[in-house]
Amino acid sequence: MTDRRFNIWIITLFPGYFEPYLEFGVAGAALKGERGVNFKLHLVNIATHSDKDWKGIDSAPYGGGAGMVMRADVLKNTIINGVVRPGNYGDNFREKLHVVYTSPRGRKWNNESCMEFAKKLWSSDSKKDLVLICGRYEGLDERFIKNYVDEEISVGDYVLTGGEIPVLCILDSALRFVPGVLGNKDSLSHESFGEGLLEHPQYTRPQVFEGEDVPGILLSGHHANIEKYRKEERIRITKENRADLFEKYLNGGLE
Repeated sequence: MTDRRFNIWIITLFPGYFEPYLEFGVAGAALKGERGVNFKLHLVNIATHSDKDWKGIDSAPYGGGAGMVMRADVLKNTIINGVVRPGNYGDNFREKLHVVYTSPRGRKWNNESCMEFAKKLWSSDSKKDLVLICGRYEGLDERFIKNYVDEEISVGDYVLTGGEIPVLCILDSALRFVPGVLGNKDSLSHESFGEGLLEHPQYTRPQVFEGEDVPGILLSGHHANIEKYRKEERIRITKENRADLFEKYLNGGLE
């Protein structure tokens, strides 16, 4: 991790979505600059950058249709006055910021995306700060997307009422790949989707629960046999529950 501070700007109509997130878990601690990482989270309220507050942020779509569309001019004002000026990014701010909009047409978010995203934005050679835009209503004016958005990301093939939850999903999943955020770096390789497989079943005390004992191999103390058993269980669980992942695993020749 580099010594420079990584600023994360979230543009949203509901900053309150994110305030509790900072108070819990390893990701929240990281975003407060703890756990040996130098992050700073900034919440930017779109409504404060509209001449008419809430009433001026959206308008009916040209050509007709249901719903409302977030205005390009208000979103530009939010970027300039809520991010560029307070962050002192200057006139060439497009070279210093990576602007992300969560959208159904964006790149599908998965474990590989998390790793790539974290490396691109938060590694020692990263030069840009991150801006995340939470859309609402029917989305953003296309002209704003064209002129100011660098990347669109989709967290799945379903519709949510706004972009706040997808942004939380992106942050929570990608931050885990930043060195220092997780207490145990080995956790990443043993979790679900590590090596393309789901995680093996986990057991803890009591040893016997409702007449069922912990698998004996886990009590043996033979670490090589335990690892072999867990790998077999990961393959079994993946094959039974996620045929798509199992097929990808076989085709990738990871076994």
